[in-house]
Formats: sequence, structure tokens, C-alpha cells
Amino acid sequence: MTQPNAIIQIQDVHKHFGNVHALRGVSTHVNKGQVLVVIGPSGCGKSTLLRSINGLETIDSGRIIVDNNTIDAKHQNINAVRAEVGMVFQQFNLFPHLTVLENLTLAQIQVRKRAKPESIDIAHDLLRKVRIPEKINMYPGQLSGGQQQRVAIARALAMNPKVMLFDEPTSALDPEMINEVLDVMLDLAAEGMTMLVVSHEMGFARNAASRVIFMDAGAIVAEGTPQEMFDNPTNDRMKQFLSKILH
Repeated sequence: MTQPNAIIQIQDVHKHFGNVHALRGVSTHVNKGQVLVVIGPSGCGKSTLLRSINGLETIDSGRIIVDNNTIDAKHQNINAVRAEVGMVFQQFNLFPHLTVLENLTLAQIQVRKRAKPESIDIAHDLLRKVRIPEKINMYPGQLSGGQQQRVAIARALAMNPKVMLFDEPTSALDPEMINEVLDVMLDLAAEGMTMLVVSHEMGFARNAASRVIFMDAGAIVAEGTPQEMFDNPTNDRMKQFLSKILH
């Protein structure tokens, strides 16, 4: 069913890796300005779903529509979709030989065709947004993991995406660095950025999510508001999952 207000629509998507049925008829949507948080056990298909949205995985059937651009098994429209979608990974994927400033301006200049002075101004603004303006001339290796991840968020934002995808953005971080990244994500959510987040951070899901999806074995088995999902879970598999995650 088509959702008129949805900027992302996922319709009956299937994906196999050999004999593994990684996505089993997944259907959901994200409206503009919403934060959709996807939770579930390891190997349930969360990251595969996220990676399918910007074409890092090719789906076998079904379709994904991002801002009126349709991706299906033919893998068409992928560049049009990627122009609208920012992605932040578990690993920061910064260029180690470039400074923070160079990491933030490279794609702006080469892909968005911005003039260098404009791209530098945008980089300064975004580093203030992610709360590390003083790190602009450092190299990634001189930064903590939390600082590197915030640079990665700024780099994605520099392309003016309509949607931000986060694939377990805090899972590679030391515990004391997690909140500095989550705080930046909460800021983005408060500003109305459309976000699809795969995360084990239940506090973030409770505070920032418009909706929460619980996946298991490649399928969505429960979906609702954070209050419905965490305070009154009705799905037995999700109750079991939360009992292990929420101490």
C-alpha cells in the first residue's frame, strides 16, 4: 500500500544470501521528519534492510521508493537515491590521510560541485553542529572514536540529504563516547531530520523514535510507538529480546 506522506516506502522486500533468507517480505515506511528506529537480535536483517535502501545490497524482489525514486531488483535509480540519502556506518570510514576539513569538503566539491569557499563554510557550520569545531585541522587518527563518528555524521550532512541512515553508529565506540554521538543524533531528530536508525541503544529509541520496528529472522514482527513497544510489548519474541537488553 502506498503511503502518501512517506519519503521512504519499503514494499514486500526479499533478499537472499545463498540459502539465507535475510529479508522476508519486509514492508514499512518512514514519513518526512520521522525517526524510525529498527531493533532486534544480531543477524535479524536490520543492517541488510538499511543497506538495501541506498543500494549497498541488491534486493531480490519487492521495491523501495525513496523520495519518488524506485529501487527494485534491477537496481535502477541508485545514484538518484544516493544523492538524497546520507549514511553513517559502524566504522567511521573517514579518509585517514585527509584532515577533518578535507574529509568534509571533498565530496561537496567533487559531487555537489560546490565552490571551495562555500564547502569550507559548510564544514565549519557542521562541525559546530556536531560540537567539535576545534578539530577542523586534525587528522582522523588524532581523534577519539566518538569524535570520528561525529565527523562522519557531519560529512554525511554536508551533502544536504533528505534522509539519514544510521547503521549501529555507536557499536564500535567505548561506552563513555556513546552519548556524545547520541546527543548529536537527538539534535538532528529535534530539528526534523528524517532518520532511519539501526541501534541497540534503547534509551535513544525511547527518546527520539517516532516509531520502533522489531525484526526477527528477516521479518518485522512488531511495530509501534516507543511507549507501546517498550512499556507494553505484546510480542513474546520481543519481550524475550528486551529482557536481555534492558537491565
